[in-house]
Amino acid sequence: MDAKKSSNASFVKMAAILAVAGILTRIIGFLYRLPLTNMIGDEGNGIYAAGYNVYNFFLIMSSAGLPTAISRMIAEKAAIGQYRNVKKIFNYSMLVSAGISLFLALIMAGGTFAFQRFCEIGGHTQRLYLWYSSIYCLYSLAPTVFIVGVMSVYRGYFQGLQTTVPTSVSQIIEQIFNAVFSVFLAWLWMKYGIEYGAAGGTAGTGVGAAAGLGVIFIYYLAGSKQRKRLLKEDTKEYDLERGKDISINLIKISVPMIIGTAIFSMTNFVDMAMVESRLAAAGFDHDTVVKLYGQLNGKYVTITTMPVSISTAIAIAVIPSIAASVVRKEFNEVKSKLDTALRVTMILSIPAAFGLGVLGTPILKMLFPRHAEGGSLITAGGLSIIFLALSLILTGVLQGIGNLKAPALNSLWSALIKIPINYVLIAIPQINIIGAIISTTACYFMCSVLNLISLKKETGVSPDYAGILVKPTIASVIMAVFCFLSYKLFYMILPSNTIATLFAIVVAVLVYFIAMALIKGFRRADLNMLPMGKKLIRILEKYNRI
Repeated sequence: MDAKKSSNASFVKMAAILAVAGILTRIIGFLYRLPLTNMIGDEGNGIYAAGYNVYNFFLIMSSAGLPTAISRMIAEKAAIGQYRNVKKIFNYSMLVSAGISLFLALIMAGGTFAFQRFCEIGGHTQRLYLWYSSIYCLYSLAPTVFIVGVMSVYRGYFQGLQTTVPTSVSQIIEQIFNAVFSVFLAWLWMKYGIEYGAAGGTAGTGVGAAAGLGVIFIYYLAGSKQRKRLLKEDTKEYDLERGKDISINLIKISVPMIIGTAIFSMTNFVDMAMVESRLAAAGFDHDTVVKLYGQLNGKYVTITTMPVSISTAIAIAVIPSIAASVVRKEFNEVKSKLDTALRVTMILSIPAAFGLGVLGTPILKMLFPRHAEGGSLITAGGLSIIFLALSLILTGVLQGIGNLKAPALNSLWSALIKIPINYVLIAIPQINIIGAIISTTACYFMCSVLNLISLKKETGVSPDYAGILVKPTIASVIMAVFCFLSYKLFYMILPSNTIATLFAIVVAVLVYFIAMALIKGFRRADLNMLPMGKKLIRILEKYNRI
């Protein structure tokens, strides 16, 4: 029993370290987009996003799911002391991943060149303006596909050995270099034109990836003596893994995850492909189309994914423990842990959705003073935060208990509903780009529902919907009213948008916490997963609010 508890604690600790790294990288990623957006504007953001979405698809095909697949295979062999097999799995995975990543990087670069020639020779540069404007971004991003593919093998290797520090440190260093060089290169290349400025922003991604690879490779070299010792001590007789078996296992584990992730990435392609043509049908010119697309990706996506990444990073730490309880058929524990993960996610996501709905425009004015357009997108898209967070957590839980097929299929069916909604709504001039946000919200809502159905079929467990959704929603409604009124009041007293917005956010946080305490919306297990959780528990216990 002690060994079991120790194992569970180890898994949760690993996940928690990755969660902290994930939160830090998201914060850094959010912060550097502020000066970048103020520098290249909405048009530059549109070009940047068009190139980055294509790159992201190639990146998913080359490396999504690989760290998980490799870590599982290595963990299984390391657990029984088969370190010769660990070495063989690592070497073979590196060969396969490097080969696939190099091939895809060349395809991306070659495809970009072919597309460029097609547009220039065929006279399609204006008809495909958004796509054509992103070619320099694509050229700068192509080598990054190979770099990240190689890095994913090292990350999977260390996670398989149950040490998440190398991965976490490399992620943070990668994002720091990415932030610094993206802003610097965008500033340096802006004098050549907006397309080059956007390409400078994407070039920083490659510099960051190279730095992250360098850091994790140093960790790998530092462990060479320990690897040699373990290999020397591994004197047992057993069959070495065949290359064929390794490749089959890699495919079996990673492909469903790649498909599921790629489908969500394809939703960006759906938007990218349809936004240009449907906005044109609504009567918008090329420059306006690119600016609106830049607002969608550079502002709406950047701002709304920030609270989601924090809430899911905290809650996802409990997923390995849920998986362990499913294996032991402890379904009461499964329900308890699932409720905790979902409650923590909703406790953070629901108020974020309401807060952005109320303060969408003031927040944009504060963050992007030179390019503050697009507040209506944030207001309209606040609701998507709730369903995106819910779908991500449930996808993680399903994958954690070994059901890789259901999340992929659920993502596919959900992505398909974007097409008719985009087609109809984006072409309505009064709705325009907000149609893409409505379709995204519908997509995440459907994915959440389908994932809940799959989870019920897999485990027989249904979450406590009332406890998860009702109390955070009540507290968020109260918070939104105070948030709106406090912004108006502070702005009347001191007509500064930044000061009024910051004060309104502080009021919102305090009111939400007090409202949740008054209706006893917090539980000890929830607060234990949050920063300063123990201190919050003591405060609530003092007033009998928990």
